[in-house]
Amino acid sequence: MIELLNLLLLFAPLFLIVGLANLAEGAREHEKPFQGLAIAGYLLLSLLYLAAILIGLSLETVLAALDTTFQPDSLSLLTAGLWIPGLVGILLLLPPVRRLLSYVTNIDPGSPVHAVALSLTMLVLVNLFVTLGIGLGNLAESLAAQGEAGAAATTTLGLWLQQIFTALLALVGVGWLTRRDWRQALQRLGIVKPTVRQLLIGFFLGLLMVPVIMVIEQLAGYYNIGMDENVSDLTEQLLGSVLTTPFGIFTIGAAAALGEETIFRGAIQPRFGLVLTALLFALVHSNYGLTLSTLIVFVVGMILGLLRKRYNTTTSMMMHATYNIALALLTTLGI
Repeated sequence: MIELLNLLLLFAPLFLIVGLANLAEGAREHEKPFQGLAIAGYLLLSLLYLAAILIGLSLETVLAALDTTFQPDSLSLLTAGLWIPGLVGILLLLPPVRRLLSYVTNIDPGSPVHAVALSLTMLVLVNLFVTLGIGLGNLAESLAAQGEAGAAATTTLGLWLQQIFTALLALVGVGWLTRRDWRQALQRLGIVKPTVRQLLIGFFLGLLMVPVIMVIEQLAGYYNIGMDENVSDLTEQLLGSVLTTPFGIFTIGAAAALGEETIFRGAIQPRFGLVLTALLFALVHSNYGLTLSTLIVFVVGMILGLLRKRYNTTTSMMMHATYNIALALLTTLGI
């Protein structure tokens, strides 16, 4: 119940902002006044970023006044990771900035939906730099203490809820309930009934990637390139409890495929392009920091994106699920 309430609090502002942008987009498509709805969405999003800016600029002073024992790995990165992306997020809502970006992406600079989507990418950077600023090791220790107190960092139900909310955000983002019906929204997202051949392609590509990645990781570990032991510690604390059951292992693959593929390959890639989407996909996995694991996720994201372009999002879902489940099984077996 607490997990559900936390997710509702997290996603509610995003649904509201994206919903307003789509209402504005619908009015724009029908050549009706739309600026009021668009501005309302922009203002709400700007308020979130203003809060991040204020927290970032005042955090060092607040921590000093509280005389807390909390010691982040990098206080400067933590504070900058709040106010700089917050400022950029506001700037991305400005029409001149969007017009410039339209030359390197497939966005419509006049679209309220595309404006909001561009701005929301800064939340990925906020999450990443706050994680790096606090420190992967500090987070792993905090979650370990939480686990000793009997509270798992992540539960199977929590993972499903998180990814279902993510998929719903993607659906609302492409206009479901405002500009498109259910069938049209799924079509826009590339979620269609796959052929047997497409399912097999996704399945075997997912399996094929596992030994390739394992060899790369072994070589990197041998030469100590891009490795950080805190990554495995934090990942263990985040997902260790989920990997204790067969359904948990299935969830690692199926839930992630549902949420992440729907929003990244389904909603974002057709507008932002293959490379930028794969980069965002890699950076959203902040528990990897900026390590070899981040690069691996980027490469996997590129392959998933190519599947989306060549076939559909459903095929990329199959690959993503297979890849994650195979890795989870190997981790559980200690291989």
